[in-house]
Amino acid sequence: MYEIASESPFALLSDDETRAWYAYMKVNLRLRYEMNRQLRADHGLSLADFDVLVALISDEQTTLSVSDLAIRIGWERSRVSHQVRRMADRALVETTVSEADKRVTVVSLTPAGRDTLAAASRSHVALVRRMFLDTLDSRSARQIALLFEQIYDNLITHGTLPRPADHP
Repeated sequence: MYEIASESPFALLSDDETRAWYAYMKVNLRLRYEMNRQLRADHGLSLADFDVLVALISDEQTTLSVSDLAIRIGWERSRVSHQVRRMADRALVETTVSEADKRVTVVSLTPAGRDTLAAASRSHVALVRRMFLDTLDSRSARQIALLFEQIYDNLITHGTLPRPADHP
């Protein structure tokens, strides 16, 4: 019924490209698993909850439209809407209709959301340090930051999402 490809998708990449992409994917998937597990166990938050809270706290007004929140964290609007609804049920965020445009839903960080984020941040940062940053000396940290910044700029230039407001 199903035909199995005779060659791996990685056969289309050079050895160095395959190694780089596979290493990135392994780190990305495993690190997201570990962060989600730790946030759930220690704070009752999902990594998705944390992503939304961090995006909101990063905004000067701690308020973003659903569309701007989706652009900032790289999700589809429908996923953001569902996530925000679940978080509003737990009083981590609140939603209102925009005064300027009644078609726009605005998401705001609540005091409970701010407190939850503050409580989770110390152990989350400790995990990120232990799992990722402790493997890097300061020179390597600068190099990897530069590389990921270049990759992110390329994603913004060639990707399909609009440019985030926080990325000039």
